[in-house]
Amino acid sequence: MWTFNPMARHACISKTIGILALPGVQMLDVAGPLDVFAEANVQSGRQVYLSSVVATAEGPIVSSSGLRVLPDMIFDLGAPVAFDTLLIAGAPHLGDGPVDPALLDWLRQSAPRNRRFGSVCSGALVLAATGLLDGRRVTTHWAVAEQLARQFPEVRVEVDALHVRDGPLRTAAGVTAGLDLALALVEEDLGREIAKKVASQLVMFFKRPGGQLQFSRRGEANPVGRSTLQEIQRWVISNPAMDASLAALATRAGLSPRHFARLFRQEIGSTPSVWVETVRVAAARAMLEAGERPKQAAAACGFGDIDTFRRAFQRQVGITPAEYRRRYETVGAA
Repeated sequence: MWTFNPMARHACISKTIGILALPGVQMLDVAGPLDVFAEANVQSGRQVYLSSVVATAEGPIVSSSGLRVLPDMIFDLGAPVAFDTLLIAGAPHLGDGPVDPALLDWLRQSAPRNRRFGSVCSGALVLAATGLLDGRRVTTHWAVAEQLARQFPEVRVEVDALHVRDGPLRTAAGVTAGLDLALALVEEDLGREIAKKVASQLVMFFKRPGGQLQFSRRGEANPVGRSTLQEIQRWVISNPAMDASLAALATRAGLSPRHFARLFRQEIGSTPSVWVETVRVAAARAMLEAGERPKQAAAACGFGDIDTFRRAFQRQVGITPAEYRRRYETVGAA
């Protein structure tokens, strides 16, 4: 293994950035933050940031899209590094198996040496495996947030957040949220005006409205559990406007309400009422995306009134139904 001293190239560089990219890395988790830091150099008129891509083996890193990246350095267990900021990029497969113990040891040694450290997207799964996230507030991509919370119960997962700051730790929800995190780091380092100029040049929100749940597909999972419960789930999904109270669902399943509720929670991991609300909001989202107005979506998806719908929608998605609908309006539509 060979190593690279991130401070050697330019002694005048004040902020060194290390991004750990594992095989199969999501390219935007790497390229997005790198472009933000590069643009910050342009907007500040000096090379504030020097970025390095860190790999686990020699040779090109093959990303999930097939694009290959040449790393600047290879991690060496005997040589922990001290960047200003170290980030672990996400990859679609990171939750599928154990992480190399040698890499985890390197991270345990290296992360505390950095002024800031953190992750983008599913990179939080790797960082959590080191134990460095225990007791801390973090976020990750909505699709792996439940897995992160389940595997690492000591980690406090904020599902809706785009990025989270907790002491020296910085975590981002994933993919484009990596740009949001990088921009927040630029604001920390160089101030609001430089960060706003970077956002303007990259045609991105300076502060993106809402959280990441507005992009999630929660409530669209296939029915699970024993066949009786799957039949109930399919019926609710197909008939979101019908009576889906605990009593009605228990009667349809041929069980007492108490037994049905206990069985449902045991096998689905949620109460029937919470699950039904999630399914109804998912159905309403599809209608809003297709151009339906909130009142029509509320009625068609089993919500008793528009206020109940609005509260449920904001609880599940993080923004109002009207705001969500506007995101999907056809350009040039009346």
